[in-house]
This record gives sequence, C-alpha cells and structure tokens, in this order.
Amino acid sequence: MILNHIWGLYAHPVDEWKSIDQRHESMSFALSHILIIALLPCAAAYYASAHIGWSIGAREVTFLTQSSATMMAVAMYAGIIAATFALAYLIHWMAKTFGAAPTFTQSVELAAYTATPVIMSGVAALYPELWFVTMVFLAGVAYSVYLLYSGVPILMHIPEERGFMYSSSVVTAGLIMMVVLMVASAIIWTNGFGPEYM
Repeated sequence: MILNHIWGLYAHPVDEWKSIDQRHESMSFALSHILIIALLPCAAAYYASAHIGWSIGAREVTFLTQSSATMMAVAMYAGIIAATFALAYLIHWMAKTFGAAPTFTQSVELAAYTATPVIMSGVAALYPELWFVTMVFLAGVAYSVYLLYSGVPILMHIPEERGFMYSSSVVTAGLIMMVVLMVASAIIWTNGFGPEYM
C-alpha cells in the first residue's frame, strides 16, 4: 500500500490525494510510511560518505569514518522524523485559522505524503557530486510544494482559495523551520560534534 501511494503521488497526485482522503488510514500507517521512506536517504548518505566519498570541485575525495557516517545517518533519520512531525503539528495548529478541522492523523498524513519527494531526493547522495545532489533536492522541494498545494484542499475539505492561503502559510513556516534546523546543525557541527574524516 505504501508503494502504491508513492507511485500515485508521482503519477496522478490529485487522484491519489482523493484516495488517501477516502481511506484515512490509521496513525500507524502514516507513521510506518515516513519511517520506511526516511531510511532511503539515510542509507544512501551513509554509503556515499563512508564508501564512495564526496568531492567538491577539484578537491580530493573526502570520506567519513564508518562510525561517524553511522552517527550522521542516525542523526539524519531522527531529524527527518522530527521535522515531519513538526510540520504535521504546524498543519494541525494552523487549521482552524483557515476553517479546517483535521484530526492530528490527517495532519500527519498530509505532512508525511507531502514530504515524500523531498525526502526521497536524498537518494541522490549515491552520486555524491554537490551540483547533482543540489539539483535533485531542489526538484524534490518543488514537487513537495506542489503536492502540498494540491493536497490541502482535498484532505482539509476547504475551498481552493483558502487552501492556497493555508498551503502558503505552511510553506513559509516550513522554510523557517528548515533554516532553524540548518543553523542548529551548523552550531552543533562547529562546537566539536562534527564528523571524523579518514
């Protein structure tokens, strides 16, 4: 079922949102979706940083130690899960402002399925060239934003005009959350918790 949703979100997103809205699976289903999908970029990042190596421009290829790559992958996994739940909380918290009354499970569904393309773009780490990973990530972000705009009116049962404003608010809050996460990561990294290189 999870793979069906992933394919549907890429092949026919509006129909897939309607299917998700009709089924309204349990919290455990939405949670299992995000727990499985989040494994993909973490495994790719681990393998790329420990076994393939990263190079930026004409510099030498850089590798992380396996223990450091494992630590970074685990931190990345926890960050993806936490960010998805934070986005679900924002969606749920802002709902009343726009005339919607979703359950928290519906908010988690919207956050998990909307985040799927940007999370799956992390698989691009298997070709560890900065320009390539950046381009795939930006494409994932763009498609996630499209999914959010197309999914909000359907899952939240509100008119498209209000759905547009609601989605715009979620995108803005999500971008702020991403900047906060990047700043926190940079602070942690520069205070002695960075990776070990080989």
